[in-house]
Amino acid sequence: MIAKITYRLARHVSTEAHRTTQVRRFLHGAYFRIQPSIQEALMEGRPVVALESTIITHGMAYPQNLSMAREVEKIVMRNGAVPATIGILRGQIHVGLTDEELQFLASSKNVIKVSRRDLPYVLSQGLSGGTTVSGTMIAAHKAGIPVFVTGGIGGVHRGGENTLDVSADLTELGRTPVAVVSAGVKSILDIGRTLEYLETQGVCVAAFGESRMFPAFFSSQSGFQAPYHVQDEEEAAKLIASTLGLGLSSGVLIAVPCPQKQAASGQVIEDAIQQALSEARSKGIIGKELTPFLLRKINELTNGKSLDSNLALIQNNARVGSCIAVALSKLRKTTRKGSLPRRGDTALPQPVVIGGINVDFIAKAQNSVILGGGQTNAGRVRRTFGGVGRNLADCLSRLGLTPLLLSAVGKDEHSESILHYCHHMDMSAILQLEGKSTATYSAMITSAGELSIGLGDMDIHQQITEQYVSQFKENLCQAPLVCIDGNVPLSTIQYICQLARDHQLAVCYEPTDENKASKPFLSDSWKALTYISPNLQELKAINRTLGNPLPAEAPSRLEDIIKMAAALARPLLPHLCCVVVTLGAHGVLLCGRSLGGSISLRPAPHEQTAAASLCAAHYPTIPVSREEIVNVSGAGDSLMAGIAAGMLANHDTDTCVRMGLLAARLSLCSYEPISPEISTSTISLEQVQSKPWPEVKPHRAEHPRANPDPEDGGPGADSCCPAAGTALPGPSTRTGTGGMGSSPSKAARSWGTHRKSSASWRWRGQPGGWQSPPGSSVGGSGRAQPHFWGSLQSHRQRCTGPPQQAPQEPTTALPRQEPGAEPSPEGLREVQQRHALLSRHPEPALPEALRLRRLLGALHLQAARHLWTEGCLPAERGVPAEHPGTRRPGETQLSVKLEGLSCH
Repeated sequence: MIAKITYRLARHVSTEAHRTTQVRRFLHGAYFRIQPSIQEALMEGRPVVALESTIITHGMAYPQNLSMAREVEKIVMRNGAVPATIGILRGQIHVGLTDEELQFLASSKNVIKVSRRDLPYVLSQGLSGGTTVSGTMIAAHKAGIPVFVTGGIGGVHRGGENTLDVSADLTELGRTPVAVVSAGVKSILDIGRTLEYLETQGVCVAAFGESRMFPAFFSSQSGFQAPYHVQDEEEAAKLIASTLGLGLSSGVLIAVPCPQKQAASGQVIEDAIQQALSEARSKGIIGKELTPFLLRKINELTNGKSLDSNLALIQNNARVGSCIAVALSKLRKTTRKGSLPRRGDTALPQPVVIGGINVDFIAKAQNSVILGGGQTNAGRVRRTFGGVGRNLADCLSRLGLTPLLLSAVGKDEHSESILHYCHHMDMSAILQLEGKSTATYSAMITSAGELSIGLGDMDIHQQITEQYVSQFKENLCQAPLVCIDGNVPLSTIQYICQLARDHQLAVCYEPTDENKASKPFLSDSWKALTYISPNLQELKAINRTLGNPLPAEAPSRLEDIIKMAAALARPLLPHLCCVVVTLGAHGVLLCGRSLGGSISLRPAPHEQTAAASLCAAHYPTIPVSREEIVNVSGAGDSLMAGIAAGMLANHDTDTCVRMGLLAARLSLCSYEPISPEISTSTISLEQVQSKPWPEVKPHRAEHPRANPDPEDGGPGADSCCPAAGTALPGPSTRTGTGGMGSSPSKAARSWGTHRKSSASWRWRGQPGGWQSPPGSSVGGSGRAQPHFWGSLQSHRQRCTGPPQQAPQEPTTALPRQEPGAEPSPEGLREVQQRHALLSRHPEPALPEALRLRRLLGALHLQAARHLWTEGCLPAERGVPAEHPGTRRPGETQLSVKLEGLSCH
């Protein structure tokens, strides 16, 4: 009972916050648990050594087995590595055991010897057991531990040519990439046939030391030679590193001879083995019960000499194995210094995802039209597991990246279901809260899979606080990519953005929905982001928050949709590396900077960024029929996760986006938000290369560069077009020189920008109205319009027919007013006329006109009471105001007093 209570307490760490008891469970999944110290060591790249537990449960008697296990762990630690004893407790694989858990396994009698074949049954029944070499290798590989120390491995039993009794350890070595350090093969087995079988399985076998002589467990010599030998720990580490580097699915066997001074007499041991084998045959002992029986009998027949040798060789293996692990860790740090994370290299820092976990109830109507008014719609209701953060982590995990997910769930039946479903993910840092409900989301979708209405109970997302997230600061600072969704509190988003500034982190923001998209944009926090993946509605919400102009109507033509998306993304690019705009059925628009003919997904140094060009590429969706579409809720998350996986695998931009499109298509055809079919085999470079993708043809539109314009938020760079197509204008820019470009079937469309003259346009209180500063070649009364207006005219003519009449510049200025004086009727009419003129032309020609329209469009002219000659235009919604001290003589600047409130 004490062991049971201690075990349960060891699984929980309690903290006090928000006046509630928060229980944080270190869970890797329903069937898998990595001890926090082990996980921390793996994330930091420190050496970790896996240790088996069958020797504890079936190899020795209590309490000698417990003291042996403790001593072996101490030896590993003394040599600079972290021990990770692996066992199964109550239906869960534990990587790393506490002392109480070690004692539980060592003293329990009803435990099972667990090999690969036994794992499903033991876990499903909630049983406990010791893992064999085979079972330990599986757990070590899943945890990302490359070195495993044991006493001796199993092999081909004597007479195996007749009985076919071959240990699963040998087949596991042939299909699991873990290096096993052992004293060779147990001498009770047929060593010669074992070596032959290992060769057939493709296992690299090397003796450790000066000789190729293969050891025989109790004895340093078996009479057989290994194919190879390594002289020291460094050579062994290089051998293991080359195996892992090649990506071989087979393991390595390092055979370490027992120290000579502790080695028992070979002939004494052999005589005892033959007697023990004879007794086992007479008693009918076979299978997995045979080895424990033989070891006990041999120990009895040799008066304990075999046990002494057993302990000596295990301790020696622990010393050698931990030194190999340390050498391997140093070698891997050296080879990967300055390189990107590789898929499958789990000792590297893992990505971090911060966001919501939801239980989704999806109701899909059978009819295309959903009836209102309280009527019942026929359809089907399914329960799935979603949440943007969870979706991203799920997809990244299926693509082999194993990100650390930071989120919060309640302690209820929903949370248990989620943890069970997400067993393939790293859920070790999930915050599980007493007295809180796991987030739930109910959605009704049409027969076509489009969202009709959603309802969420997501208060628990507010518990993903800065205080909680900051506990993982080290993980965040080492992560190759941090993803955060709009579900988390604003303070948490700001904390991550500040961390990104301080430590140059790559941060991807997933806006989640239109109402939450603008959270980072309420302050300057968003400028620390690296990537953002909004849809059109979310992108509009972001621009609305920043005070940027929005299109009056939503376009329907693909060309116009791309143009609008590019124009809305453009103000964000001076600070973001890339804006990924999801366009639903129309695909994805990638907006960013280019140095070599295509958009770069990697943040570049400042000097490279300064020389880069702005561009956008349109990637159409993979064709999918309406009948195939099941659910669209996770397609965007799959897209972004696929792109991120490609980036972290160092693929080119086109491959990254196409990996995302492949993942999105699979999720569209799945009832789950993230399709279970997504994997490293279905989403890979090979899969991308095998598809008939439209060709991407680089094209550069030559324009002189200019610096970002602080007034309109535009990046002011010229365009680099990844493929032939129309150059689309951003706000206050002209179009490129190209025509309407290619048809919607082209792989990519592009847009470019050309900044206006760096001279600022100002309202001048003199005849001539809108004028440029002295020396400018454009503007002024009665002269030609600013140089980009002609391009807008020709673009409109190609798009919509004859050009509209350009607005004529006003020929009179507002009459000057004394401060505090009532505006004259002429002055008020003049303002109204200018406002009406600007409203008829959605692309204002001048930045000052744009700012005037923002001001007057937000206020009721009828409520205006005063016009001042002093003051400045308000910096409304992020629009920078003119400095009062910059006004020149004769200039009239506007300020409006509304109902007694001054808007200066």
